Amino acid sequence: MSARFPRPPTAVNCQITDAAAQASNVKVLGEAPAMAVVAVNQAIAHASGILWESATSSQQQPGMAGQAAVNQGVTQIDDADSDADGQAREPAELETLIRQLKSG
Repeated sequence: MSARFPRPPTAVNCQITDAAAQASNVKVLGEAPAMAVVAVNQAIAHASGILWESATSSQQQPGMAGQAAVNQGVTQIDDADSDADGQAREPAELETLIRQLKSG
């Protein structure tokens, strides 16, 4: 028959269909443990990734705080070399300010 007119369905022995269904079910049951292991491994990999990301972020935070503190200190020293009226301060005054910044 041509492609336009497919053959009518033919009767199939029910033992054949049962055997095909049983083979399919066995295949699914056989794959289940492997799929479970894969799911567990994916969950562990995801959790490990989040752990490392968190650790990296935790290490970066003190570094950023340190940079901000140094920046603030440099700004204070830079601003401290002149009075409010723009007159230059004496070196002894600057040394006193630097000691104060170092002490706390």
